[in-house]
Amino acid sequence: MVTLDTAPTGDAATAADGQTRAAADRTGTADTADEQARAAAAAAGVTIREISGDDDFQAMHRLFDRIWRPDPANQPVTAVLLRAFSKADNYVAGAYDGTELVGACVAFFGPPAQATMHSHITGVTAGGGRRAVGFALKTHQRGWALRRGLRTISWTYDPLVARNSYFNVAKLAATPAEYLTNFYGGMNDGLNGADDSDRLLVSWDLAAPAVEAACGGRPAVRTVEPELRRGAVVGLGRTEDGRPAPGDLDGADGRTVLVAVPPDIETLRRTEPAVAHAWRLAVRGTLGTLMAGGRRVAGFDRAGWYVLTEGNDGNP
Repeated sequence: MVTLDTAPTGDAATAADGQTRAAADRTGTADTADEQARAAAAAAGVTIREISGDDDFQAMHRLFDRIWRPDPANQPVTAVLLRAFSKADNYVAGAYDGTELVGACVAFFGPPAQATMHSHITGVTAGGGRRAVGFALKTHQRGWALRRGLRTISWTYDPLVARNSYFNVAKLAATPAEYLTNFYGGMNDGLNGADDSDRLLVSWDLAAPAVEAACGGRPAVRTVEPELRRGAVVGLGRTEDGRPAPGDLDGADGRTVLVAVPPDIETLRRTEPAVAHAWRLAVRGTLGTLMAGGRRVAGFDRAGWYVLTEGNDGNP
């Protein structure tokens, strides 16, 4: 018996054409993402590669240990776990300045049907942060994920850390999706101290135009002054001595709401832990409550303000 291949017709042809176009779009987006990642790595003066050797796993563990200074009984990641993640083809990558590891990032796959992964930890040395090594790592991670057919990457960060808020929401155009109260429990490390570990869970839509623009060096900037002129209300402000100042949300329906964070929460945790904890409670009570009620973070001003709108209005 001879079987002849035939071209699909009707609905089948339309579906096939759609699949072909979608595949081409994904390839084009991944190509652009790879170009952006190479440009970011060159600008940071690093080489980024996946890690697979024992010496590299140990070096990555030591890097994270220097950055977080964790409780020995509660480490964010171990060399053994890094090996397991790598063996299972998850994302385990390092940024190298010559032979020196100056940054690293680890992510693991989520449910297959969701085409997603969760980025568990990203850390860079102090000098690497000034050179935008973190940005280079995240753009590399995006290209890696797109090549594997993923649509989103999620991760968490401390909403009180202003520079991380700007990095995630503006520089990367990630969208905060959920406020998580004391997500990790007591961490008792060198960065978080004894404070509660509240986190914002963000979702990174890898093919979104705003994300592609951000990874190309055009961040999703939102500034407070124009928002105030358009009638935004302050849900949480700052006193002159740097303490949280509750605002007035009466009449905020339909209006943009601004929520402040301290300029340097890490210094506050060392010098005035009671004030740092007051900020934790104030931001939880304002930002967390607003997000739970349907508000969405539309941006973050580098001066230390979250910009929240109703629903999806104004989101990057």
